[in-house]
Amino acid sequence: MKLLIVDDSSMMRMTIEEHLKNYDIEIVGTASNGKEAIEQVTAKKPDAVTLDITMPEMDGLECLEEIMKISPDLKVMVITALSDKLTGLKALKKGAREYLYKPVTPDELMKGFDLLFNRPAS
Repeated sequence: MKLLIVDDSSMMRMTIEEHLKNYDIEIVGTASNGKEAIEQVTAKKPDAVTLDITMPEMDGLECLEEIMKISPDLKVMVITALSDKLTGLKALKKGAREYLYKPVTPDELMKGFDLLFNRPAS
């Protein structure tokens, strides 16, 4: 499985990468905003994307819509500090399959990926 990590915080991108180092997934790229994410999805063809909502240039919800047009079967996990339910529902309605709140623990992340890929919990 190939993963693209999208977050405007380099610290968060590194944290997600670190949390997944023992998980069977290849990180094929990172992006710091929605526009970069769309370019990376087109170029790298990942199987999954972790996506922040609050980002400069293009926010996560707008990015999610564009990504779904390019690759409707892509598994998108939103990881955000926004904890309002409406944002979560919007993301799920637009095609996200998982929704986690920051700060995310290694356990939560791995469980989220198990659900995303329909694997038995690790």
